[in-house]
Amino acid sequence: MGFRARRVAELIQEELGRLLIRDFQDASTGLLTVTAVEVSPDLLTARVRLSVFGGADPEALFARLEKSRGALRKALATRIKLKYNPQLFFVLDDGPEIQDRIDRLIERVREHDD
Repeated sequence: MGFRARRVAELIQEELGRLLIRDFQDASTGLLTVTAVEVSPDLLTARVRLSVFGGADPEALFARLEKSRGALRKALATRIKLKYNPQLFFVLDDGPEIQDRIDRLIERVREHDD
């Protein structure tokens, strides 16, 4: 990813994180975090990686995000001034969950050794 694409990805991650906290995060969704944004070289598409901790139903949250994708894109356009406003694609980032599971397994092994 080039310098411009990386900078646009950082801006999108920062602003989208704020928007999601304001509009989507509540007690039922758990902790919603934008872990990474990957922007295409032409800046027309952005893949947004999200992690969800403690939410009852991440699939319902992603369905809600998909419905609101246009509104989120429009809100981003008002906050970030770009020539082209990228299409947003949301994907679940399971990296933090895997890391948490590994940490728990290591802790169990340590307890077993003691």
